[in-house]
Amino acid sequence: MAGGLGRAVSHPQQITVLGATGSIGLSTLDVIARHPERYQVFALSGFSRLAELEALCMIYRPRFAVVPQALEVRHLQEGLRAAGLATQVLHGPEGLCQVAAHPEVDAVMAAIVGAAGLPPTLAAVEAGKKVLLANKEALVMSGALFMQAVRRSGAVLLPIDSEHNAIFQCLPGDYARGLKQVGVRRILLTASGGPFREMPLEQLHAVTPEQACAHPNWSMGRKISVDSASMMNKGLELIEACWLFDATPAQVEVVVHPQSVIHSLVDYVDGSVLAQLGNPDMRTPISHALAWPERIDSGVAPLDLFAIARLDFQAPDEQRFPCLRLAREAAQAGGTAPAMLNAANEVAVAAFLERRIRFPEIARIIEDVLHAEPALAVESLDTVLAADGRARNLAEQWLSRR
Repeated sequence: MAGGLGRAVSHPQQITVLGATGSIGLSTLDVIARHPERYQVFALSGFSRLAELEALCMIYRPRFAVVPQALEVRHLQEGLRAAGLATQVLHGPEGLCQVAAHPEVDAVMAAIVGAAGLPPTLAAVEAGKKVLLANKEALVMSGALFMQAVRRSGAVLLPIDSEHNAIFQCLPGDYARGLKQVGVRRILLTASGGPFREMPLEQLHAVTPEQACAHPNWSMGRKISVDSASMMNKGLELIEACWLFDATPAQVEVVVHPQSVIHSLVDYVDGSVLAQLGNPDMRTPISHALAWPERIDSGVAPLDLFAIARLDFQAPDEQRFPCLRLAREAAQAGGTAPAMLNAANEVAVAAFLERRIRFPEIARIIEDVLHAEPALAVESLDTVLAADGRARNLAEQWLSRR
């Protein structure tokens, strides 16, 4: 996965932050600001919070900013010019791909949520960049194509999800030889269990978006918070782990760990189990990946084991969390099944956040979409995007029949 160490730091590394106004983007900028001698912001992108994007541009003075629509370019460009900034405003997928693959960029934080993050993340990989991967959908949708592109280009791919970053830290440097070859028996992927871990099953039909977004340990965006509540987040991470670490679904076991202090574990054939611990703060995996193979201060407080006092573990309940079962089934089916799972989930979660469906219906929509047509072999990105589109249409049809 990590194809090379990149260039030596003689000048500040130029960083593109895709999804700068989101939770991961803001944490990345916090780490960058702590190390101005090491890192400089090259480009920032935003989606809906464009006033916040403008404010970030004022602070970090990037060469480029990217907005979704051509209509939004003029307003932001005028605001930045009035402030005396030379930042050039681009738009759309083409703008995102341009700042991801720009020859002067050293590293790209890929933190756009959902399928929209796939093209620019792939553009960064194909340009041979150091890619800090927070967009899990990129690998879920196009795993084989994505990993082939990494190997072909020599890009350095470093996982930002706290779990995958933990696994990466617990594996030997030469794990790309194969998990069996380096003595790995299983990967243990930890999950908090979210806000509904102990709620009586009969009450789940009445939960609100606000309850689903109130995560007990992590501060996250609304979509990923709902995914955490349904444990689809863990299902997507299982698929992602299979691609990142060349594992089979059977080699990845999900463990519910409510404290979110152990971020994941690796079990070796000699009986050793290595775990990575830390406070639940995304600045830890971000700073680890930014500086890899070195270590830098992230601003995260030291872990106080005496305050935590205990660590609990339990098996996930697939009756309570059917999305986890559906994700594992999609991982085993392979082909376009994970892309369809992801697309149906995006539509279902958006409908839940808009109060159009109840929480348990998220899994029902996904299951119906996955059963509506067989998975196809993935031959190109077009195959993936076509499957994504079909799954979205099927999910929308489900919603319109209600």
